Amino acid sequence: MVVVGADVHKRSHTFVAVDEAGRKLDQLTVKAEAKGHDKAVRWAEQTFGADLKWGIEDCRHLSARLEMDLLDAGQRVVRVPPKMMAEQRRTARTYGKSDPIDALAVARAVLREPDLPEASHDEASRELKLLVDHRDDLVKQRTGDVNRFRWHLHRIDPTIDPGPKTLNRAVKRRELVEYLADKDGIDARLARELLADIDTLTGRINALEQEITVLVTNLAPVLLELPGCGALSAAKIVGETAGVDRFAHEAKFAMHAGAAPIPVWSGSTRGRVRLNKAGNRQLNAALHRIALTQIQHEGIGRAYYEKRLAMGDSKTEAMRCLKRRLARTVYNILKNNPSTAAANDLAAAA
Repeated sequence: MVVVGADVHKRSHTFVAVDEAGRKLDQLTVKAEAKGHDKAVRWAEQTFGADLKWGIEDCRHLSARLEMDLLDAGQRVVRVPPKMMAEQRRTARTYGKSDPIDALAVARAVLREPDLPEASHDEASRELKLLVDHRDDLVKQRTGDVNRFRWHLHRIDPTIDPGPKTLNRAVKRRELVEYLADKDGIDARLARELLADIDTLTGRINALEQEITVLVTNLAPVLLELPGCGALSAAKIVGETAGVDRFAHEAKFAMHAGAAPIPVWSGSTRGRVRLNKAGNRQLNAALHRIALTQIQHEGIGRAYYEKRLAMGDSKTEAMRCLKRRLARTVYNILKNNPSTAAANDLAAAA
């Protein structure tokens, strides 16, 4: 088997092929476009044969198109976490940093970690992820507009200070429009413009949320039955998981989500662990929201949290344990959910 590591950039991709011992065989640089991707596949197949595995540094938008084209060409693709690259370069005999050096580090990381999850062609979860990410961007934009609007309003009348979340309601925005209608000055003018932008953004955000809710209800209805898991959290989980079948078991899924504890013991401190700050932080945040909601309401989640506290765990440790249990539950739901499996089959056949 030959492993081809890829160092991806906006305008170019560099590939380095290595054998099973990690020895460099050849390298190629192509343009970051469909023709360049096809050229790389032909180069690899003609030079090394059909037994190939491609390692791609997981750089989200930079690597997404390359990954899709490789999967369309029937290639095996492995996503390599960026954090593994620094350690690989540090231990290599080659000094410095360049595109071929980085691509070589990716290929050797694939050899060193044979259990890395393989990428899958899952259009359903990819579409959901793009919609959720777009909504998150609009929410950030609206938050910035709300903050600027409140400062202008403060300069007009310091006694009027609407809470940030109250501006999400149409009734409150109409009240402020009426209040600012007869006001003069640059602050009033800018406040009116910002209020109009907030109104437009809120409409787009609400429309996206409705679309996301319909999609996630069709893809993973059982996930919505999990206490504390709303439509947006469920959509974030499905989108960031990108196909649960690429994880061999729930422990790997938990590690990917940053919910698996990291051992930090030696000698007499046997059994000590710490919080995992690696993994997919978006997926981790979704699990954290579910855990917080479960703690606030009666149920199995709160009972387990209180049990951990009674055993002597701190609140942070109890929360970490609850998130680990939730990762196992979410994995089993996605793995055994026929709606998600059917959607994946349809996406693969499309």
